[in-house]
Amino acid sequence: MEKTTHIDLGPAAERVTRLAAGIGDERLGDPTPCPAYAVREVLAHLVGLSVAFRDAARKDFGPTTSTPPGSVLPVLDADWRTALPKAVEELAAAWREPDAWEGDTQAGGVELPAAVMGRVALNELLIHGWDLARATGQEYAAGEEELAVSEALLTPADDSSDDEGFFGPVVAVPEDAPLLDRVIGLSGRRPDWQPA
Repeated sequence: MEKTTHIDLGPAAERVTRLAAGIGDERLGDPTPCPAYAVREVLAHLVGLSVAFRDAARKDFGPTTSTPPGSVLPVLDADWRTALPKAVEELAAAWREPDAWEGDTQAGGVELPAAVMGRVALNELLIHGWDLARATGQEYAAGEEELAVSEALLTPADDSSDDEGFFGPVVAVPEDAPLLDRVIGLSGRRPDWQPA
C-alpha cells in the first residue's frame, strides 16, 4: 500500500497570521487580486476556509464542510484579529495528525481523498496569503516545497488553454519565471497585479 505523504501546513498558516497582523483597519476595503473580494472578504474567507479544512482533517462533517465557498460573500467578524490566527493554527494542527491524510473527506461541499484535500488546504493558504500580501504591499515568500505542491495541484491535466482551474482561467506565465509567479498564474491571477 502506498504511503501518504504528509505536508506541514504550519509555515503557510504562520505566514497568513503575519500578513494579517500587518493589515490596518484602513486597508480592509482595498482591492485584491480576487476581483469580487476586498481585503476584508479575503480575510473572512481565510477564517471560513480554515475552519472548514480543519473540520475536513478531523472528519467532523457538517455545515462547515458542506457549504460551498461561493454561496455567499464572506463577512468579516469584528473579532477577526483573534479568530484568524486561532483558525489557521488549528487548521495546521489538525493536518499534522496522520489520520487526517487517510480515507476521504469533505470541504466546500466537495468530497475528495483526504491526501488531496490536505494539498488543497495548503494551496488555499498559499494563494490567498499572496492575495493579502499583494493587496497590502507586504513581502511574500513561500517555501519551494509548498510551491511545488501547489504547482502540481493547479497544473491542468492537458494543454487546454481555456482551463478554468481552481480559481479562474490560467494566466500564461513564462516557463523561466520564478516558481511563485508560475503558481500564481496557474491560480488564474496575474503575478504582476498591483492595486490601482
